Amino acid sequence: MNTMKALTGHRSIRKFKPDPIHDELLNTILRAGIRASTTGNMQLYSIIVTRDIKKRELLAPCHFNQQMVKEAPVLLTFCADINRFTRWCNERAAEPAYNNFLWFVNAATDALLAAQNCCIAAEENGLGICYLGTTLYMADEIIHALALPPGVMPVTTVVMGIPAEEPPLTDRLPEAAVIHYENYNDYTVTTINKLYKEKELLPLTQKLLKENNKQTLAQVFTDNRYKKPDNIKFSQKLLNTLHKQGFMNQ
Repeated sequence: MNTMKALTGHRSIRKFKPDPIHDELLNTILRAGIRASTTGNMQLYSIIVTRDIKKRELLAPCHFNQQMVKEAPVLLTFCADINRFTRWCNERAAEPAYNNFLWFVNAATDALLAAQNCCIAAEENGLGICYLGTTLYMADEIIHALALPPGVMPVTTVVMGIPAEEPPLTDRLPEAAVIHYENYNDYTVTTINKLYKEKELLPLTQKLLKENNKQTLAQVFTDNRYKKPDNIKFSQKLLNTLHKQGFMNQ
């Protein structure tokens, strides 16, 4: 599979065969991650590779007990990491100042770029992947499970393995919804209606409306999937964890 086919043919895989990923292929994937763009060539990230089934079972509750965490042969936790670079600075008579929110964003960006490189390499080699959005929700629990020191913060997790399913491609908004030329062109009622029309008319959308007893797809998101009380609760939890890990010392 070539790179463009891997990019445009991406599917989130949630069911995996039990076959292991051999060391040579896994190392190729990890090397691709390490070659990702990075802030100041500092590589402010760490990748925790989890293959042991008992460890994956330990991590499963941190990801709302999704079956794929235990089923996929490899779990990759990508962490924003200022710990290693700070220690190097301290050992070299330099005074680091990376324990603040700006450098959490920089380190998180590094980690996410590495994650996407790994995912592209995996899909190019016939593997399936799925990002787990539970990582930031349950960062504190993951920190405990993986024994992450201060200065290290999990930002995303990827399950990886040989697919045991081939789901259809998920829909995407038209290019005009996300691409702006020269300046940001704000949306009007007319453009919002136009850009979301196809998504709102999909059979899957109609199914979701019926299942959730809602009038609009937007209500499914705001009332069922990502509710205000949960957003506030987990946002505060995330901020508390960032404080604990030493990213909020500005």
